[in-house]
Amino acid sequence: MGTAWAANKQFPWEIPRYIGGIENVKINITLRIYSNKWHVYAGLAILNPSAKKQIKQYAESVTELFKLMLGGHREELAKRIYTARNAVFDRMGNGIGTHGGELLLEDELLDQFSLGRKEDSGKTMKNNHLSLLAIVDSWWKLGIVPYDHMICSTPLFRLWLGITEYLFRKPDLLEQVIDTAINDNTFRADDLEFTFAARVRPFLICDCESTIVLTTEQDWSQRVDFGNMDSYQEKFEAIQNYFAPRFPEATRVGNEMISTIENSLDSRRLARQKSLDMHT
Repeated sequence: MGTAWAANKQFPWEIPRYIGGIENVKINITLRIYSNKWHVYAGLAILNPSAKKQIKQYAESVTELFKLMLGGHREELAKRIYTARNAVFDRMGNGIGTHGGELLLEDELLDQFSLGRKEDSGKTMKNNHLSLLAIVDSWWKLGIVPYDHMICSTPLFRLWLGITEYLFRKPDLLEQVIDTAINDNTFRADDLEFTFAARVRPFLICDCESTIVLTTEQDWSQRVDFGNMDSYQEKFEAIQNYFAPRFPEATRVGNEMISTIENSLDSRRLARQKSLDMHT
């Protein structure tokens, strides 16, 4: 997301369509990552074979979902999204994605974590949330159920889980996202840059005879796959410098989000323990 916003010369907290609800969390997670040292994430991505596999699948999920959106293939897109939802969030088989109990993030909390100000209407613009759809799609493709890994999860992982389950376990919102993906082009240019960022970025160059040539630049999936630390650092720090002025505020808001998630998880654990105690 950071790569796409930087490529479009956007500061998302200054754009009304990126303010409010889920958008607040996406922006703050992005800035929290870029406010840290590049080698932390490079090490996790490049030196971990499992991470390479997940990153590759994520890039494939982004691309395939985006193609379905561009082609207007609503039925196929919906089937894929609901299949992923049921595999990841619905172990009880009732089709409504109830796995995990209460949501980690609720409506009244999401709007608290904003770096920008909503328009007077107070409405959040509809988004297809390609980045979040692809997370759950890749979990499904790899057979990953995130709740099985909570004991060793990081705060950032729990934030991603919080907003993905918020999207996928709200039937009306998920249906709105599918409709938006097919019928609304508002975010299409941003989605294109995001897809490039996940895989490879085409760009034009001219040789000495001014002949235009289409070539490609490595982006995240390829940089990780090739194990190129220098390339990863170069890319990370370029985007880091672009967003640097907002890091202090983003860190503060990000800490508040993580605290909210942790409190929610504690409440879940207490509720489960009470339930167990009542049946013993």
